[in-house]
Amino acid sequence: LRAADVVPALLLLSAVGCLCNPDAKRLYDDLLSNYNRLIRPVSNNTDTVLVKLGLRLSQLIELNLKDQILTTNVWLEHEWADHKFIWEPLEYGGVKELYVPSEHIWLPDIVLYNNADGEYVVTTMTKAVLHYSGKVMWTPPAIFKSSCEIDVRYFPFDQQTCFMKFGSWSYDGNQINLKHIGQLVGTNKVDVGIDLSAYYPSVEWDILGVPAERREKYYSCCAEPYIDIFFNITLRRRTLFYTVNLIVPCVGISYLSVLVFYLPADSKEKISLCITILLS
Repeated sequence: LRAADVVPALLLLSAVGCLCNPDAKRLYDDLLSNYNRLIRPVSNNTDTVLVKLGLRLSQLIELNLKDQILTTNVWLEHEWADHKFIWEPLEYGGVKELYVPSEHIWLPDIVLYNNADGEYVVTTMTKAVLHYSGKVMWTPPAIFKSSCEIDVRYFPFDQQTCFMKFGSWSYDGNQINLKHIGQLVGTNKVDVGIDLSAYYPSVEWDILGVPAERREKYYSCCAEPYIDIFFNITLRRRTLFYTVNLIVPCVGISYLSVLVFYLPADSKEKISLCITILLS
């Protein structure tokens, strides 16, 4: 096909694509025409926004023992209600969900408190899902580097426990009530606090546990609580590599060193054996 024929065809397809879902476009215009994304989605200023937070671990990229930094690839699940996004599906051609750019709506300013590289917030702004009931779901991907206290006393048979602490940077607990997405009524702890359904296994570490806990903290300056969620990750090192390449050779060299004492004192082979063991 000639370029002169292809360009008009593409323009025609674009025009048809814009007209294929007029109900969604009309809904988008109605919802966001007078919407202010800088204001909390509450009817009264004293109301609290309930934000549910979840963490889905995709990959354990690295645990740097020297710098004490855990690098993870995660999906950060946000869920809250916005009364301005309630509509009747029958009035919009049966549309029950609408995907909108997250930059166009209010977002909770959830950050990683124990960040280790300067990237406190999510940098990839994916689309958010609006439900006709007013529920908003936003699950952006992120690569976080979090500080982790490392203990290598029992290397290579060591276990490490790291955590990721998330909370709102600007709002106190009276403005944003932060809860774990799987938290039950009457408890602040979740036994399986990180979703591992899409986890790509690490070649160096096994995951033993991923509990989570919601915490409230009061400071001397303020009467309001400040809420955060701790996602804990307990790791156990896979020891086969170190056993084959480190422990077994060391034990073998130690055993050969003992055999030197069974040789006669005036034997020249004694010196040769010592040098050979040292070089090995």
